[in-house]
Amino acid sequence: MADNRKARIKEFLSRFFRNHELKDDEDIFALGFVNSLLALQLVNFLEGEFGFTIEDDELDFENFRTIQNMDALIERKTSAAGVAV
Repeated sequence: MADNRKARIKEFLSRFFRNHELKDDEDIFALGFVNSLLALQLVNFLEGEFGFTIEDDELDFENFRTIQNMDALIERKTSAAGVAV
């Protein structure tokens, strides 16, 4: 499950990281590719793709810094809601 989720996130991000093979533990903010528009698109993608709402208190850079962190957020959100993704 987690590998599938990570692959879906990586596929989305690959549109913005065209010449870089993004690793699961790489800090996308430190790489300098993320601006406010991409951050908004990323939140919208995660909500739409995985079927949950990201609350204001979850809009913390740490939740979105790496593919691993995003996967952990998805796991927490979908486990709490009883949603399988």
